[in-house]
Amino acid sequence: MPESVTLTVGGRTMVIETGELAKQANGSALVRYGDQDVVLCAVTASEKPREGIDFFPLTCDFEEKMYAAGKIPGGFIKREGRPSEHAVISSRQIDRPIRPLFPDGFRNDIQIVATVLSVDPELDADVLGVCAAGAALALSDIPFDKTVAAVRVGRDEDGNYICNPTLPQYATGGMDIVIAGTADAVMMVEGEGKEIVEEDFLGAVEFAHAEIRKIVKAIDQLAKKAGKPKREFPVAKLDPALDKWVRKAFAKDVAAAMRVVDKQKREAAFAAITVNEALERCGKKDDAIKALLELPATGKEFAKIVKTMEEEELRTMVVDEHIRPDGRKPDEIRPIWCKVHYVPRVHGSGIFTRGQTQVFTAATLGSTSDAQRLDGIMALENKRYMHFYNFPPYSVGETRPMRGPGRREIGHGYLAERALAAVLPAKEDFPYTLRLMSEVLESNGSSSMASVCGSTLALMDAGVPIRDHVAGVAMGLILKGDKYAVLTDIQGLEDALGEMDFKVAGTKKGITAIQMDIKVQGITIAIMREAMEQARKSRHFIIDKLAETIAGPREELSPYAPRMIVIKIDPAKIKDVIGPGGKIINKIIADTGVEKIDIEDDGSVFITSLDGASGDKARQIVENLTKEITVGETYLGTVVRIIPIGAFVQILPGKDGLVHISQLALNRVDKVEDVVKLGDEVMVKVMEIDGQGRVNLSRKALLGGGSGNGEFTPRAPRAPRDAPTPREAPTPVAAPAGPPPDADAPGAPPMRRRRRPHGRHDEE
Repeated sequence: MPESVTLTVGGRTMVIETGELAKQANGSALVRYGDQDVVLCAVTASEKPREGIDFFPLTCDFEEKMYAAGKIPGGFIKREGRPSEHAVISSRQIDRPIRPLFPDGFRNDIQIVATVLSVDPELDADVLGVCAAGAALALSDIPFDKTVAAVRVGRDEDGNYICNPTLPQYATGGMDIVIAGTADAVMMVEGEGKEIVEEDFLGAVEFAHAEIRKIVKAIDQLAKKAGKPKREFPVAKLDPALDKWVRKAFAKDVAAAMRVVDKQKREAAFAAITVNEALERCGKKDDAIKALLELPATGKEFAKIVKTMEEEELRTMVVDEHIRPDGRKPDEIRPIWCKVHYVPRVHGSGIFTRGQTQVFTAATLGSTSDAQRLDGIMALENKRYMHFYNFPPYSVGETRPMRGPGRREIGHGYLAERALAAVLPAKEDFPYTLRLMSEVLESNGSSSMASVCGSTLALMDAGVPIRDHVAGVAMGLILKGDKYAVLTDIQGLEDALGEMDFKVAGTKKGITAIQMDIKVQGITIAIMREAMEQARKSRHFIIDKLAETIAGPREELSPYAPRMIVIKIDPAKIKDVIGPGGKIINKIIADTGVEKIDIEDDGSVFITSLDGASGDKARQIVENLTKEITVGETYLGTVVRIIPIGAFVQILPGKDGLVHISQLALNRVDKVEDVVKLGDEVMVKVMEIDGQGRVNLSRKALLGGGSGNGEFTPRAPRAPRDAPTPREAPTPVAAPAGPPPDADAPGAPPMRRRRRPHGRHDEE
C-alpha cells in the first residue's frame, strides 16, 4: 500500500508519496505540489563499487517531458532529445546539495532520475526535483547522511518574501533564489536579483531554511513508516601503515610545494611526489611498505594520501599561519588588468585578467528574430539576451578532445547571464538581441566571475546602454576544527581543496547573481554573512578597475553593428505590410537593402539595417503602408491612371484617390492629359472620403481654388441642355413625320450622349 505525508509549503499543499510507482528502484518518491505539479524521482545504486576510481560516480538527471505541459515538441523530431538548458541547470541543482552528504570513500554508482510528469507552466518544478530526490534517498537503502530539500524564494510588490513564487512574481519581486539544505544547515544557493542588498539576501536564506526544515521533517516521518533499512556498502579505506609512512616521508615535500606561488610550478612540484619516488626512499626496514607500493592498485591510494596531506597543509597555512599559497592575505585580490576593443571586427570586446585567470568576451548585436526560441515545459519567453561560456583545454595547460558544452560550461554561462540581466536596457529602449561569448584563455579559479567582468567590458565597448558596471568574485572557506578562514578571490587550489565556492556578482548597489556550493555538511548564516561582506568590498574594488578601463557605454554603436529602427503600427494593418505570402515585406527588403524586418503581434515593427539611410527608407514605406488618409491633408502623389473625367493619384502605397477634371486646374480643363500624364508627381489635397471609402482629391485647392479648408464643395449640377434659359424661350420645333430615323442609318443625325454628373467614372 502507498504511504504519504501532507504539508503546506508556500501556501500550497505538498504531498510526498511512495510505494506505488517505480518499486524496483532502490528508492522512489512522488511529489505533488499545488494543483498541477507532479515530479517522480527514482534512485538506484550498483551492487558493487566501481574498481580503480578515486571519485564518487553520481549522476543526476532532471527529465522534462513535453506531455507534462500538454505540448508536442516542435520541429521535425517529435520525441524529446537532448536536455534543455533549464533541465541541465535543474540537474545541477539536484547534484550539488546531495553530493557532499554521501559517505567519504563511497564508490558505488548512483543514478538519480527526476521526471516531471505534470507541470504548471508558471510554477517551476526544479525545486520539487530536489525534494523528490531527497525523499527517494531517505526512503532507499542507499547510505545517505541527512535528508535534503529545497525551495525557491521571491518577493511580492511590498518586499515580503514568497516561497515558491510563480514566473510573473519573479519579475515583480526582483528576486529569484533557490536554496537547498538539511534541517541543520544550508547546502546550496543559486539565484539572481535586481541589485538586492546583502541583508535582504540573508533574510531570504533564513526564510527558506524555515520552509526546508518543514519539508525535511515530513520526509523523515515518511521514511520511518516506509523507508528501507540502509544496506552495508563497501567504502574505500586507506591502509594505515602506508598512510603513516607516506606522511612521514613526504611531509616536507608537500609543505614546500604548497608554498610555490606559480600554478604550473606548484603542480610540477606536486607531480614529482610519485610512487617511484617513494620506492627510492624506502629503507632497509621498509620491506612491507615497498611491497605495498609495488602493487598496481596502490598508485591511486598513494595519490589519495598525498591529496589529504595537501588539504591539511592548506588548512594549516591559511587558518593557523594566515598565509595563502600565492602569498596573499585572506581578503586580497590578485592583480587585475583589462582592455576593451581588443579585436576590430566584433561589435564589442573585452579582456579581463585576474592573476592566472583570463577571459575574452565578445558581444554581438542582432535583430529581434535572432532571439533564441525556447521549446520547453515552462512558459518562458524567447531569450533576447544569451551568454555562453567556453572552457578549452589549453586554458589549464591540458590536451583533451574538444566536444560540445558540458554541464559545467552551461552552468557557468547561465550564472554569468543572470549576473548581467539586471542592468540591461529594456527591449523598448534597446530592441536588440544580445549574444555574449566568453572564451576562457587561462584558468586558475573563478573563471565564471571573470566572465562577468569581461562581459561588462564587451557590452560597454559595443555601446549597449547598460545601467552600471557588474563585477563578480568567488569566495572560499577553509575549515580546521572549530576555526575557519574566509578567502577572497580563490584560485584553483583553494577551490579544489577548500570547503566552499561562493560566487557573488553585482553592481555597487547590490547583488545580481549568486551561487554557493559547499563540500561539507552545511555552513552557518554567520559564515555566509562574513563571506558576503568580504565579497561586497571586493566587488566594489573590481568595479573601480573596470571603470578605469571604460567609464561607461560608448555613445555610438560599432560601425559593424546593425542599426535598429522601431515603429508601432495598428496590429490590424500587419497584413498590409507583410502582403500575400510575404510579397510586400520581401519587396521592401529588396528595394531598400535592409537586412530584416520583424513584426510582432502587438504591431511592433523592427527594421534592421547596416546603415541609417536604408533603414529610414524602409521605415517611410512601412509608415505609408499603414498610414490612414486624413481629410484636409496634403500629399505628394503619382498619377497611376487617367480616365475621361479625371486622374487617379496614388497618395500612399496601395491607396489612391480621384482628382476630378474640374479639380485639376483653376481654369476649365477640356482634356485630363492637358494637365497631367501617367507617372507625374502632383501635390493634392484630400477633400472628401465618402461613405464607401472613396477618396476625392483636389489639385485646384492647392493652386488657390476651392475653399482650402478641407471641405469639398462640389460644383452645382449643370442644367439640361434642352431646358429653357431665363433669357431665351424655347423655339417650337415641328415633329418630323413618320417613324423616328434609324440611328445607324446613313445620314442620320448623331445621337446626343447624356453628360454624366460629377462623380467617379464607372471604371472605378
